[in-house]
Amino acid sequence: MTDHTPDAFDFHAYQEAAARTGAPIATDHPIVYPTLGLVNEAGEVAGKVKKIFRDRGGVVTDADREALTMELGDVLWYLSELCTRLDIRLEDVAARNITKLADRAARGVLHGEGDQR
Repeated sequence: MTDHTPDAFDFHAYQEAAARTGAPIATDHPIVYPTLGLVNEAGEVAGKVKKIFRDRGGVVTDADREALTMELGDVLWYLSELCTRLDIRLEDVAARNITKLADRAARGVLHGEGDQR
């Protein structure tokens, strides 16, 4: 069914235009799998938190903590694997993050946006 009203968005035209700007990208690099896994698991964490607020007004149960502990473990595993494949030490990631946050706190810019604040 096609909507021919003047303000209807033509998704077919969009898809054709988008295809002209896209190109196949090789994904056989060793960081692809852990990156996708990290994003997937972080999404699962976010989904569980969303349901805590949607279904129980933000009340976190022991079952929620257990489920989140399991998902966060998966996040940690994929993060560790990504660091390994990039030859980055996980402790360096953690140390630099704490240094960055302490600097932001000292300058009063913990809140806000952007990496260079």
